[in-house]
Amino acid sequence: MPSAHLGELAALGTATCWAVSSIAFARAGRRIGSLALNLLRLGFALAFSVVLGLVARGLPLPTDASREQWAWLAVSGLVGFVLGDLCLFRAFVLLGPRIALLIMATAPPFAALLGWLALGEALNLTAALGMALTVAGIVWVLATRPAATSPEGQVPRDRSFRTGVWLALGGALGQAGGLVLSKRGMAGYDPFAATQVRILAGIAGFALIYTAIGFWPRFRAALRDRVALRLAAGGACLGPFLGVSLSLLAVQHTETGVAASIMATTPLLVIPLAAYIDHERLRWHDLAGSVLAIVGVALLFLR
Repeated sequence: MPSAHLGELAALGTATCWAVSSIAFARAGRRIGSLALNLLRLGFALAFSVVLGLVARGLPLPTDASREQWAWLAVSGLVGFVLGDLCLFRAFVLLGPRIALLIMATAPPFAALLGWLALGEALNLTAALGMALTVAGIVWVLATRPAATSPEGQVPRDRSFRTGVWLALGGALGQAGGLVLSKRGMAGYDPFAATQVRILAGIAGFALIYTAIGFWPRFRAALRDRVALRLAAGGACLGPFLGVSLSLLAVQHTETGVAASIMATTPLLVIPLAAYIDHERLRWHDLAGSVLAIVGVALLFLR
């Protein structure tokens, strides 16, 4: 029954939303830079959430959340949106997207470990096998894809490479920690309103960073790029608004490690989209790894 697998279905919806939004964000980021894009996408996501809050709950902002919920969810937003994303985007520069995403495949095991330590969640044998197969399929596809064409994808194993590895691990840990903190803070609270709290914390975090490094003039310049604004708005609707809200719904109804494993299939979903939109060639490694990951996801549904 779908209701029995609401968490898994929400996680699959999250991966789909993130796959589509990543293409929009990649194009917007090439125009205005990733740092400007981070705050811009959160601003659009907040606007969407305000409209939804008014229509669905009669509250434009999550003023009905308790102090404890605000505290946990705000920390979750800082860990996930600010710390995690900053680490990941910098890792993209130092390592290239292929290696960075490979290391990001450690997010599900991190989430399972943190969920066990902080929330007492334990995975049965079927769930553990499903998570392992899903992660293995993702790693197979990413490890066998051609290296990035940018020089960053060919970085030698020097200090920059080691820094990139640590930053990618920080991104994976930020994603996993953000999910666990969100689950701890929601406690039955509306996931869309909980996302608002996380977005507000993320906006505050980036505002402090912009002020510290004097980035506001460059951000104002980015606002003049109308194409980037349209791309950022579309990506924000599917990414930090709908996608993240679905991710909170997922962890609310299933184990954090299970949800993170299904959500980690985002790179696999990007491949057929890129093949259709950018005419990239599909390879047998893509299909084989995707099949392995699909088997893993199926086990997570059947556990």
